[in-house]
Amino acid sequence: MAAIFAPHFQDADKAREYLEALRWPNGPVCPHCGVEGKHYSMKGASHRPGLWKCKDCRKQFSVTVGTVFERSKIPLNKWLMAVHLMCASKKAISSHQVHRLLGVTYKSAWFMTHRIREAMKPDGGGLLGSGGGAVEVDETYWGIEPGKKMRPGYQHKMKVVSLVERNGEKRSFHVQQVTIRSMAEVLEANVSPDAILNTDELNVYKKAAANFSRHEVVNHGLREYARGRATTNSVESSFSLLKRGLIGTFHHVGYDHLQRYVTEFDFRWNHRKVSDRERSDSLLKSIGGKRLTYAH
Repeated sequence: MAAIFAPHFQDADKAREYLEALRWPNGPVCPHCGVEGKHYSMKGASHRPGLWKCKDCRKQFSVTVGTVFERSKIPLNKWLMAVHLMCASKKAISSHQVHRLLGVTYKSAWFMTHRIREAMKPDGGGLLGSGGGAVEVDETYWGIEPGKKMRPGYQHKMKVVSLVERNGEKRSFHVQQVTIRSMAEVLEANVSPDAILNTDELNVYKKAAANFSRHEVVNHGLREYARGRATTNSVESSFSLLKRGLIGTFHHVGYDHLQRYVTEFDFRWNHRKVSDRERSDSLLKSIGGKRLTYAH
């Protein structure tokens, strides 16, 4: 628990200095024109700490301009604490808990957590499984889709498809339907053609995987969970964390926001081999260009 007593979690100016050191290791960078260099620090009595003026475009800026923190009246140290809590909580942390811990309103905490999830979105990335790597693919189901009634099976539930590169990255997608077409679109956009796909026996995958070099299948219906190197154990392990968070932490996640929540779990999975501080710092370095003005 010693990490939460770090100076940048206790003081807004220390938080600003910490964020500047992370985002600007070589000096301030203007978010308006992208110029890096010796900009002018605005130190007049009427200027707030941390305000700069670009030497090229002459516009003013701070380290939070163009980020998910922009124009927030919540102290920056509380933002950094919220980032740390979300990055360090293996099964996630609810907005109600953030509201209680940080002393902000529930409405503010909900807005903060959604902004932070927006910063967790990946910045591009290449195709998974390049060079013949194994990529595990599986789907899971959650809640009830709007306008549908509970019935046997899974058609009334919301659908999430996840791709996990063996010992690598995870990407998850909230999809409308689990069909040959939808699966083929997800696979072709995210997986290298020379990858080795690992799935269960669902017929959809057999046809959606037709354009890939190899497709290994494990038959869960026959209680087969691994055959040689063919398995979907990694992606199913990631689902167990997702479900524990959705059920035990959030309780209810609606249709409009499900993608943001699964992206949050993807982010922690993809940074699972580093410390909580390194995970938080990685997120803080990627907050630029992801401003969210509302949480719909």
